[in-house]
Amino acid sequence: MEFLGRRFPDLMREARAALAAFVGADPDDLVYMPNATTALNTVARSLPLRPGDEVVGTDHEYGAVDRLWRFVCARRGARYVRARVPVPVEAPEQVVEAVWAHVTERTRVLACSHLTSPTALIFPLAALLHRARTAGILTVVDGAHAPGQLPVDLRALDPDFYAGNCHKWLCAPKGAGFLYARRDRHELLEPLVVSWGWDRHEDRSRPPASVPSSPGDAGDDTALARRARAEITALTGLPPLSPDDAGWYAQMVSVALPVADPEAAQHRLRAEGIEVPVFRWTDRCLLRVSVQAYNEPADIEHLVAAVRRLLG
Repeated sequence: MEFLGRRFPDLMREARAALAAFVGADPDDLVYMPNATTALNTVARSLPLRPGDEVVGTDHEYGAVDRLWRFVCARRGARYVRARVPVPVEAPEQVVEAVWAHVTERTRVLACSHLTSPTALIFPLAALLHRARTAGILTVVDGAHAPGQLPVDLRALDPDFYAGNCHKWLCAPKGAGFLYARRDRHELLEPLVVSWGWDRHEDRSRPPASVPSSPGDAGDDTALARRARAEITALTGLPPLSPDDAGWYAQMVSVALPVADPEAAQHRLRAEGIEVPVFRWTDRCLLRVSVQAYNEPADIEHLVAAVRRLLG
């Protein structure tokens, strides 16, 4: 009771203030959530979509989020439009124009990633948000992989809604995600759960199983990710998904693999002590490398050697 009933609210306010400073937001515009998917569910299921309205996303979105928008649009009589963003990408304008080719007078929401999950590409978010804002379109950003990999300044980006995770690149405990809502969009949100504190302006938001710690520097391991990208693409001979530029990727990078069965490839790598996702995305098979602060060059050498054996 001492912890949950008396100390918990102040601890949550302290943690939320630290997180808000880290992502460039006012603490009163930020609330903790169990994860980014729950945060995005809160937004998507709150928005007043009507029959005939359109939500524009991309074919680079996380599978759970893609399913969320399809579910919500089907229930509201709206239409979910997945803009195809071809790879390899060459310039930020290519991404913006590929998305905007699917925007119509019926578009009410732009739902996109900051750093994509399957392809691990950094989208030109500022340009996308600016164009949507100019057109009067609500913006909902999946930033699950951004905090800890990329500088995040929500005041500068100015999205309507932004969801992020702390357990991925900030190494916080599982159950620590967040939702940001611009001040003039607060009233749009309908909480999935209404409980104590809702009408008292108290900080009763909480992850289900952990109290998040204050964010810190998780390290910058882009150099190891670049090495993995270069050596695996040299093995496969397949083109990379983007130019070799820090504007396109950070500590996470996806590379194409010439294999017919991605699940079997993932199992074989796991048998060698390597945990990496291998999956089919659009018309190709991808392997995604995530380099954390605790990874070392020897880990990349082990991965590349295992991929060499996998490819024969």
